[in-house]
Amino acid sequence: MKSIAIIGGGVAGLEAATNLSRMGFSVTVIEEKDQPGGKLNQWHALFPNRRPAAEVLASLKNHAKLGINMMLNTRVENIEKNDDGFALALNHNRMITAHAVLLATGFELFDASKKEEYGYGIYDNVITSVDLEQAFEKGIIKTAEGKIPKKIGFIHCVGSRDEKAGNPHCSKVCCITGVKQAIELKERIPDSEIFMFYMDLRMFGRHFEELYKEAQVKHHIQFIRGRLSEAFENQDNTVMIKIEDTLLAKPLKMNLDLLVLLVGMQPSRGIDKILHDLEVEKDADGFLKQADSQLTPSKTNVPGVFAVGTVTGPKTIGETISDARAVTLEIANYLHNKVASKILKNESYFI
Repeated sequence: MKSIAIIGGGVAGLEAATNLSRMGFSVTVIEEKDQPGGKLNQWHALFPNRRPAAEVLASLKNHAKLGINMMLNTRVENIEKNDDGFALALNHNRMITAHAVLLATGFELFDASKKEEYGYGIYDNVITSVDLEQAFEKGIIKTAEGKIPKKIGFIHCVGSRDEKAGNPHCSKVCCITGVKQAIELKERIPDSEIFMFYMDLRMFGRHFEELYKEAQVKHHIQFIRGRLSEAFENQDNTVMIKIEDTLLAKPLKMNLDLLVLLVGMQPSRGIDKILHDLEVEKDADGFLKQADSQLTPSKTNVPGVFAVGTVTGPKTIGETISDARAVTLEIANYLHNKVASKILKNESYFI
């Protein structure tokens, strides 16, 4: 039986593992954390329909239970290519082999504290979109002082489309995440004022535009095109922000009870050694380079090594799952062709 090692047990890794196992392959998922699911474990509700994230996560986990070797609290220390595939050295002095490797290590969230001018990690009432999502999960939306926030601002593109931060790319999901979260806040705190400060809005997905219009028309959320230059903490722990309104071409000052930074995706740095060992190429933006972004997006430059999900760039959960289902066919074709090639080499032909 052909074996596949999947490095990463998030959305992409779980979905790919389920489908590869159903196709009859021996599948091992290697996950550094103590539970699978990746960033989905940090989320409360998903856009655009606000489906509970726990519901999607439970489905992925349940499907991945059968016929899959799940190795939690495990990391790949070293990986080598051999004649038959790959040898993976794991922590705790363990070793496994595989005929193909699937990189499903996902993305890292931008560290908002690197943008010191925004005040994250300095001012108590400056939080990230992930912090807010976890507050939704707990059901408690309050300031650091325990008060219900009545004036709330969102800053788009924190760590995205930012060459100084080393991330020139668009993270794709931040705009719609902010709109979803603003609506949830308005529903929980009806008398609140909510302001969205954006560079430009990118509502690319189906039903995203409708959610944006709902935010404006039904919930009276205000969208202001502009960039945050600085944030300050007032004596009462509220946050004063300085914004340039780029449509009106004038500066604005505003006091907020809560400032939310919509942090973006950036390439995962945790697999740099693996990539070096395998000689897998990165693209200019730091995400993994696809062999052919149109025809074979899951193939890397190394035969037998595949990539799936946000390891190759920002994606929604729906796109990630579609990507994971597609890569199973790529891997199956690769292993089938490899077996066929081996048989032909071993056969003798007489004329």
